[in-house]
Amino acid sequence: MNSKTNWVLEIDPAVFKYLKKIPRDNAEHILFVIKSLSLNPFSGDIQKMKSEKNVWRRRVGAYRVFLNLFPRKKLSMYFM
Repeated sequence: MNSKTNWVLEIDPAVFKYLKKIPRDNAEHILFVIKSLSLNPFSGDIQKMKSEKNVWRRRVGAYRVFLNLFPRKKLSMYFM
C-alpha cells in the first residue's frame, strides 16, 4: 500500500494533551512514529482491530496508538 504520495494526517488534539502527561522521551518517540506513518501507515507493529471497520493500533513501546485508516482517500486520523 506504499506509494509515492504521502497520506494525509489528521491528529486529534487530545493526542497532544495526552503526550504532555507522559515522560518527554516517550512522547517524542510517539510523535516521531506518528509523523513517520504519513509515508506508510502499515509499517511497524500494527494490527487491525477486529470489531472495528477502519481502526488499527500501532504499538510504540509500552504505549498503543490507535488510528483510523482510509486507504482509498489516503487519510490517517490518530487518537490514543
